[in-house]
Amino acid sequence: MGFGQGVSGLNAAASNLDVIGNNIANANTVGYKQSAAQFADIYAGTKIGLGVRVNSVVQSFNQGNIEASGRALDVAITNGNGFFRLTSPEGAVYYSRNGQFQRQEDGRITNMQGLQVTGYPAGVAGGAGVQPQPLVVSNAQMEPKATSNITAKFQLDSRSTVPANPFPPAAVPPATTPAPDSSMFNYSTAINVYDSLGNKQQLMAYFAKSGGAPTVGGGTDWKMYVTDVNGNPVGGAAPLTLAFDNSGALQSPAANAVTLTQPAVNGAQAMSMALDLTGTTQFGADNDVKQLSQNGYTSGSLLGFSVNGDGTITGNYSNEQTKPLGQIVMAAFGNVEGLKPEGDNVWSATGASGQALVGVAGGSMGTLRSNAVEASNVDLSGQLVNLIVAQRNYQANAQTIKAQDTVMQTLVNL
Repeated sequence: MGFGQGVSGLNAAASNLDVIGNNIANANTVGYKQSAAQFADIYAGTKIGLGVRVNSVVQSFNQGNIEASGRALDVAITNGNGFFRLTSPEGAVYYSRNGQFQRQEDGRITNMQGLQVTGYPAGVAGGAGVQPQPLVVSNAQMEPKATSNITAKFQLDSRSTVPANPFPPAAVPPATTPAPDSSMFNYSTAINVYDSLGNKQQLMAYFAKSGGAPTVGGGTDWKMYVTDVNGNPVGGAAPLTLAFDNSGALQSPAANAVTLTQPAVNGAQAMSMALDLTGTTQFGADNDVKQLSQNGYTSGSLLGFSVNGDGTITGNYSNEQTKPLGQIVMAAFGNVEGLKPEGDNVWSATGASGQALVGVAGGSMGTLRSNAVEASNVDLSGQLVNLIVAQRNYQANAQTIKAQDTVMQTLVNL
């Protein structure tokens, strides 16, 4: 027996202890994947082996536990084999399971080491040769949107009587239109709309029961007057006739058959708004508004953002609107064990891993969960048991060297 076998065993056991120690050291490292040393025996033209060597060190890419973190930019990959795709400022590409990201002052999304998260900008769909690029969450003000649609449902009281006084007609300039009073209508409500610059304009809707012949036989007509805040009639509503049948259902006008208009003012564009009154009723109940919505809004500042399951980053703005700001891409590999560990919780592709297959979250790549991270997949109890076994293995190999030393000493003493 020579010393070579024992020495190789010591070296292999020492390497195994290094691997196990590294796993234990990274038991709390987000996105870490535990490693295992694999061994191979050594022969050289003889049936008596020359010892052992470390054949390879492989990583297990089983998913770690998903843990809540409370940070909007902490993102975990769940139920999939995908990786985040990151780039360095020099253009090198890396891959990671660690979703602890942060937003830099210039809007770039990076990991804690400064590698940039890549994806598709808002409005850009992946595929067809479109390459991922570093994502930037801009602080730019959200542009306003002019109101183009108004949806309203009213309940008008069938018990109402015809107003005593007629609604005032529009005055001819320079005279001003007199303000309506309660003797001219049965019910009124405000409608807020927005122009192209995001300025809020308040319109007033007045409803007056009509005493004339009904449009629908046996039914009832109401007049709807829409004015601006100064009492001037709005274009397209001078006035509107709401025709109800004897069941209280609105028969006319039809959905989106009415268009309200406002002239350009204060640098904003002229307004054109489709009005939908579908669902308005006339029952023996109090006057009330059942639904009133419009699709315009003012400008807004970015308050925060979140990551959706498909990787879409959604911004939340001060105007109570949301807006997609980009989409995180993911990558998968034919052989994940072929990836090269680069430290700092990232890997790089190699010939053994194959080229990265880039896509978005979903399917085999997994989905993303915001406010969470993927913990290390190290089984700490199992590693401690392995540590004991590796220690015994080291001691046993040391004993073979000690035995050989005893044999050599016996030969010297002959």
